[in-house]
Amino acid sequence: MALKLSATSETWPIAGRFAISRGAKTEACVVVACVSDGTHLGRGECVPYPRYGESAESVLSAVTAMAPALNAGLDRTALRAKMPAGAARNAIDCALIDLDAKRAGVPAHVLLGLPGPQPLLTAYTISLGTPDAMAAAAAAAAHRPLLKVKLGGADDPARIAAVRAAAPAATLIVDANEGWTPADLESNLAACAAAGVQLVEQPLPAADDAALAAVPHAVPICADESVHDRGTLAQLRDRYDAVNIKLDKTGGLTEALAVAAEARALGFEIMVGCMVSTSLAIAPAVLLAQGARFVDLDGPLLLVDDRPHGLTFDGSILHPATDVLWG
Repeated sequence: MALKLSATSETWPIAGRFAISRGAKTEACVVVACVSDGTHLGRGECVPYPRYGESAESVLSAVTAMAPALNAGLDRTALRAKMPAGAARNAIDCALIDLDAKRAGVPAHVLLGLPGPQPLLTAYTISLGTPDAMAAAAAAAAHRPLLKVKLGGADDPARIAAVRAAAPAATLIVDANEGWTPADLESNLAACAAAGVQLVEQPLPAADDAALAAVPHAVPICADESVHDRGTLAQLRDRYDAVNIKLDKTGGLTEALAVAAEARALGFEIMVGCMVSTSLAIAPAVLLAQGARFVDLDGPLLLVDDRPHGLTFDGSILHPATDVLWG
């Protein structure tokens, strides 16, 4: 049956300011793909990421360019060969899963052969700032069991110590977003170990992470910007203990599930992350995150408002989506 594809870009205000080592923003820009067979409608949301050369305009163009192929019968399997991994393919892949589930009258997890999703404990992000500002943010979130701390500056030992002092009971994970250098790697890792950090994400730039293979570390190190799809996994085994799988990097839930299976087979721990987005982008990732060592799906919690029928959060406990939202 012929399918009609459309896409729109949207902006969603962030509650305050979201800052990482590469910069700060006050709104989330997302692209939503809609695929319809005339009776049923499937939706998928992605987040264009400038780090990978993506913009709202380029992603919208890439999505809409696939309309003739979808109309001619392109399915999710063929989609992976037709489009590169990235945000545009993610939006279409998740829209097709949503559509297929609605057409079949079954939840997406049944369609994909997965167990029924259970509620998850998600991290809550503390943005990069001065040690005092980060301590204040951590104190306000100290009731949350898991905090993700953005680092990536010269004062990182002071930052992580300040956060630990402000949230003494929380489990801490750190994301440097490629902001460290080989020169400060060991001292920053030592500061994280002293603060009881359980995981450090992407300390070095993806193009300059070879030094990780030679640095002893008490805290496990997780690849983020260094890993995209299955083809990037094997070369990382001597550098990283874990991989952060995001739908916008893998180009959809279909590939993300395959990445997770191969990563586990290679001995990696699994983390599932997200961009700042609405619940529509997070809902498919909830299926991927079942059984992950760490879950970082707090995107909607960082927004002023979420879209209608969004995910339910009980504190930091994230509940699976209803089929009104997705799947």
